[in-house]
Amino acid sequence: MPVLPLLLRRRLRAPSLAIAGSLLLAGCGGGSAPTTYDLSAPRDFGRIGGGGGVMIVAQPTAVQALDSDRLIVKDSSGALSFLGGAQWADRVPNLVQTRLIQTFENGSRIAAVGRPGERIVPDFQLNTDIRAFNIDAASGQAVVEITAKLIGDRTGKVQRAKLFSARVPAGAEGAGAAQALDQALSLVLIQIARWAR
Repeated sequence: MPVLPLLLRRRLRAPSLAIAGSLLLAGCGGGSAPTTYDLSAPRDFGRIGGGGGVMIVAQPTAVQALDSDRLIVKDSSGALSFLGGAQWADRVPNLVQTRLIQTFENGSRIAAVGRPGERIVPDFQLNTDIRAFNIDAASGQAVVEITAKLIGDRTGKVQRAKLFSARVPAGAEGAGAAQALDQALSLVLIQIARWAR
């Protein structure tokens, strides 16, 4: 089971070390299988209206560390560690794409949104990049940052682009960290759905 590296222990402040240590060691026990967590699509946030046209939601891009099924803890120096004993139900980009599409559908845009390969003719494509999807050990918060670009499908021109972010206080164990990341993602997904309408 991974242990905090000596360099990481020296760089973290005492309160941050307690949070990071409990996050990293949560769920360690006799080599049992990690607990699997899922992300949800927001509901009951009202209709997002229609901007006219059909939109394809491409799979988000992400750096290698975020393109995995692991829950990530980031310390004040920027070092990344995996949260022991916890994992996502799928790779983060796959989950984010699916939950973003479902968010549009939950906002009454079922007929106007899809994913590549569904044999629909889009007017726009929504490209996203996951910049942050982790627990920040220094602040004890779940951090989600996603950039979005709305591209005209026929012209290839960027119509609009924006950075969306949210921070939510996180618990010091797998379930608390996963729940906080899910809440932060929900806030970001609602922002994107309303912006891209």
